[in-house]
Amino acid sequence: MNELLATVVSWTLRIAMVLAGLVFFVSLMVVAAIAAMLWTVRLLWAKVTGKPVAPFAFKMNPASGWTTVYRSTARWSANKGARSAETAGNPSGMRSAVIDVTDVEPREIRSQH
Repeated sequence: MNELLATVVSWTLRIAMVLAGLVFFVSLMVVAAIAAMLWTVRLLWAKVTGKPVAPFAFKMNPASGWTTVYRSTARWSANKGARSAETAGNPSGMRSAVIDVTDVEPREIRSQH
């Protein structure tokens, strides 16, 4: 009886997982079909009105990402006062001189023979 119950539970779980996968697949297909219909309607509307059709595309400028990283790094730096005074006359915002590090103590290099 215990083996029969284990077999029934196993097959029930398998059927439930297959059904869940089918529901997910069908929902993805419905979303893809809706997107294709919207794209076709947009294309037809552009043809009727005589306007050019711009593709759906993500516009990304690699330089803008670097600018964000550079500015956020400067914002969170520990030596913000020295950097802002240093870049005051520089319109590009770049540092013009190297700031001396004062909180590091040099130590003797030991050989590891």
